[in-house]
Amino acid sequence: MSDQVRVRFAPSPTGPLHIGGVRTALFNYLFAKQHNGTFILRIEDTDQARYVEGAEDYIVSALNWCKIPFDEGPGTNETYGPYRQSERKHLYKAYAEQLIASGNAYYAFDTPEELEFHRTNHEQNGKTFIYNWHNREKLKNSISLSNEEVQKRIAQGEDYVIRFKSPQDQTLHLTDIIRGNITIDTNILDDKVLFKSDGMPTYHLANIVDDYLMKISHVIRGEEWLPSLALHQQLYDAFGWKAPQFAHLPLILKPSGKGKLSKRDGDKLGFPVFPLQWKDPETNEISRGYKEDGYFPETMVNFLAFLGWNPGTEQEIFNLEQLVKAFDLTRVHKSGARFDPEKAKWYNHHYMQEQDNGALASAFKTSKEELSVIDVNYIELAVELVKERATFLGDFWGLSHFFFVTPQTYEEKAFKKAVKEDTRVVLSQVDKILADVDDFSKETIEKTLKTWITENAIGFGKVMMPLRLALVGDLQGPDVFDIIFLIGKAETQKRIAQLLNTITSSN
Repeated sequence: MSDQVRVRFAPSPTGPLHIGGVRTALFNYLFAKQHNGTFILRIEDTDQARYVEGAEDYIVSALNWCKIPFDEGPGTNETYGPYRQSERKHLYKAYAEQLIASGNAYYAFDTPEELEFHRTNHEQNGKTFIYNWHNREKLKNSISLSNEEVQKRIAQGEDYVIRFKSPQDQTLHLTDIIRGNITIDTNILDDKVLFKSDGMPTYHLANIVDDYLMKISHVIRGEEWLPSLALHQQLYDAFGWKAPQFAHLPLILKPSGKGKLSKRDGDKLGFPVFPLQWKDPETNEISRGYKEDGYFPETMVNFLAFLGWNPGTEQEIFNLEQLVKAFDLTRVHKSGARFDPEKAKWYNHHYMQEQDNGALASAFKTSKEELSVIDVNYIELAVELVKERATFLGDFWGLSHFFFVTPQTYEEKAFKKAVKEDTRVVLSQVDKILADVDDFSKETIEKTLKTWITENAIGFGKVMMPLRLALVGDLQGPDVFDIIFLIGKAETQKRIAQLLNTITSSN
């Protein structure tokens, strides 16, 4: 099987790629790589009315950012190209006519107004209008009309569609890798349009033809396509082609677990639903992206992999290589997967700890104007000390600003907690001790101060709390002795003196 696995991710360029689409791409990628197969990107742009400028480039950029690039696709190894359906439209008409010739499809001349009349009429009688075996002989199509009449209408340029002729009184037996065996009564199926009056195929025909011509072995797609499985299997049968294996992924649900995740949920609850930031070319509305919000691609891959799949173990941290080895379609759940924004943050915190400190320091420096004149090596030392508390790059300033800027104020509650009657005397003695330290290493500073505290039987809190307040402006932050070492003797003494002055003026 390893040489024959070919899967495709086939989005429509009708807007930004939703996070659910990224998960579909990821699962296809993992399956392909696990079997030494090929991951293909195909752009399904047959719906020209909904085409959005820039959407295709966005899709490619999103896949590249997630580090799940395609092996074949537009502009890449076009072995079975072109990979945009709009550039393949010359292919589909012949296949539609092949189905007519074999009796599996027919021309239909019903106008939109006539179909709307039938729909309304059925609704008024409490029924649902379905165009299929029970009424097609009464409607305007090549089944009810003579061959001469059909040819005359076509020759006159009358609009028509080509519909699939769904069979009557049959039971379809379908198989899905995730959902198992499925049976469908063909009597409930409608005669879907395969070819539109504008000369373009519908999704159903184009995707079947393309999957066949591109030798797709497995179709891994979202649950929303499950109702189309019956038609697609019938199309393969009608053409006499071997169908690929199908796997329909579960829906990604709202954080509440009720209903499908949408952009509105993200807007309402304050998290992105797109991998990258997107600017709508018509409205100029900007939608947030995970990349711009400070998430790492490793976070997104690990987080999305667990939306509807688990490895059967307690392990939650997987890099891409580990996911390729562990992934198994049979372990994908049937039921919907609840989207948990807090879990995404949990993953990002983990991957933050794995980032290179130098790279983080460079990014931090670029992001903050106050750091533009500060040596990046110094920034890197500060980053190393606060990184374990950070989830996003945007957290660094709040966690480390005191390494770069002398505190000008003191947090009110912290001041009241740290400053006692004897704090001025204690801090003055600390200042003198630090002034006499020649080897200003962390180890020497720590040993000197701790020895003095112990020998004089002073409570550690009496010294360390006001000292931290002087250095940070609050009672937060990394180890006090790391801070003292990094900002240096002169700055430390300056900050102690500043707090002493504040205490004096507040009395």
